[in-house]
Amino acid sequence: MSTGLLLNITICFAIAVISLTFAWVLAKNKNLEKQNSKPTLYALITFWLLVAFTYYPTAFRMIAAYMNNTQVDILMYYIAAMPFAFVSVPMAYIIIYVITGNNQVSSYVSVIFAMFGISYLTFLLTNGVIEPVVTSWSSIISINSNIAINIYLLGLFIIPTAMILGIMLLILLRKISKRMRYHTVLLLVSISLVIDFMLTDMITTFDRMQLVARTFVLIGTVLAYLSYFPPLTLQEKLGIRQHKYEPFDEDEFMDSEDSDYV
Repeated sequence: MSTGLLLNITICFAIAVISLTFAWVLAKNKNLEKQNSKPTLYALITFWLLVAFTYYPTAFRMIAAYMNNTQVDILMYYIAAMPFAFVSVPMAYIIIYVITGNNQVSSYVSVIFAMFGISYLTFLLTNGVIEPVVTSWSSIISINSNIAINIYLLGLFIIPTAMILGIMLLILLRKISKRMRYHTVLLLVSISLVIDFMLTDMITTFDRMQLVARTFVLIGTVLAYLSYFPPLTLQEKLGIRQHKYEPFDEDEFMDSEDSDYV
């Protein structure tokens, strides 16, 4: 097997396994979370499940590419595109809920992002894809629809990224605990890395760029895990040591709105 394809397959499986494991750990410990944090926790679990369900078929797509099975390659691409189209939905819910604390408003915004995802899938399935180009590093499939790409860039990339950057800036300006700042900023950075480089992964036409993008997605999944379970040495160095890490505490964030900026 080509070393490049082997590495690609390994990275895809690693992303899927870490994401699924992280979602399982969060779900297993959901009863320990504060009641006001549970809506964002459920959205976070959904987000990482969607990432996992995107990269499992992607890994099998790389295996099919190595075996020169074009039909399975394309089929796995379509399967991976379905969860991929909706990764921004739980992300939007998390950010809006953190800002407003309103479940209804967060749900409405999530529906808008879901409509972007449905539109993307509609154009993708209607127009199809160009036959994959298999190299020693990867299998590149191009979308045969500029409209689908534009919908993706606007609804699933530009707006979500801007939302993440906005909430990160707001958090950095608020007076909140070191633990909360570390946890939330690192979690948002990880989500931003995952969403941004998943986009690069799906639309790039360069095999090595795709591999680099998947490497950064993998880094994002690891950072997400570290945002909840940082090593003891890091906890001590940052002065954030405690036994359990919770999702963003909306009460702490909302209460800080009346505080002066740091």
